[in-house]
Amino acid sequence: MRHRWLLTGVTLLALAVPALAAEVAGVKLQETASVGGKELVLNGAGVRTRMVFKVYVAALYLPAKAADLPAALAQSTRRVQMTLLRNVGADDLVGALVDGMTANNSAQEMAAVKAQTDQLVSIMKSIGEAKTGDVVALDFADGETRVGHNGKAIGAIAGAPFNDALLKIWLGDKPVQADLKKAMLGG
Repeated sequence: MRHRWLLTGVTLLALAVPALAAEVAGVKLQETASVGGKELVLNGAGVRTRMVFKVYVAALYLPAKAADLPAALAQSTRRVQMTLLRNVGADDLVGALVDGMTANNSAQEMAAVKAQTDQLVSIMKSIGEAKTGDVVALDFADGETRVGHNGKAIGAIAGAPFNDALLKIWLGDKPVQADLKKAMLGG
């Protein structure tokens, strides 16, 4: 009888702990994430490298699995989560994001989201140097991009066109890294 209670307790404890979906470069990723009151599932994740350095683990969470950019953009709620694998200065992080947006969006698209891009620069610079293990979440829900740092909301940027431009950094025609795009799309 005592063993049955122990087994029941262990089973309940296991159910209470969020399930891990994957481990990438030592970063444990949850199977699900809650964004804007919606449950999202891990679509895929991979490592962003620059030269020989591992910079961050990028994970894409969506309400339903997507294998390409149009399918990801069609979903009204999403998260790109970056877990830093090394210290990165604010200017370097901001520069990489803006460069990625510029490479994957037309001049007209970038002009249309210039004010929002400037907001992103300001918000990201408020983080200062991102440290190894820090988590930056770029959540899209209710028509706005919500930026979080280590679980704390640090800013919001209105507009779906801006978030679409942002997502193209990783999933666009000229992604920041081809194998990272494939990994985030579950490949």
